[in-house]
Amino acid sequence: MANTPTSEAKSGDTVKVHYTGTLNDGTEFDSSRGQEPLEFTLGQGQMISGFEEAVVGMAPGENKTITIVSGEAYGERNESMVQQVPRTAIPPEIELTQGMLLQAQGPDGETLRFTVADFNDEEVTVDGNHPLAGRDLTFQLELVQIA
Repeated sequence: MANTPTSEAKSGDTVKVHYTGTLNDGTEFDSSRGQEPLEFTLGQGQMISGFEEAVVGMAPGENKTITIVSGEAYGERNESMVQQVPRTAIPPEIELTQGMLLQAQGPDGETLRFTVADFNDEEVTVDGNHPLAGRDLTFQLELVQIA
């Protein structure tokens, strides 16, 4: 059955969505505007749950603004994920800057990502929290197409 303009997005549909994400203070952290719309399949867990849930029931051309609380987005900040490591643990060819992302391999071979929170000649403070952890996220959504 062909999708008609009155069709609504449902689980299992592949959708194309334009979005702009902002923080409570209005800072934009991500947007698809000026690029290809974001394409994903509803119900596959590819997106944070609140984002995906907001698209369900939307019709092509429909716009919506939603706020996803931190617990349903990237979770709350976990201060135990902030650690100091010796500066010697970072390869010397890496020129550290505050806010830069580092990757390391975990004990089970998984990729771990850290943000450099602070550093000096002796130690580096790394933060393993997602950069948006603990933040409520507001998204302006436009359902472009149900594929």
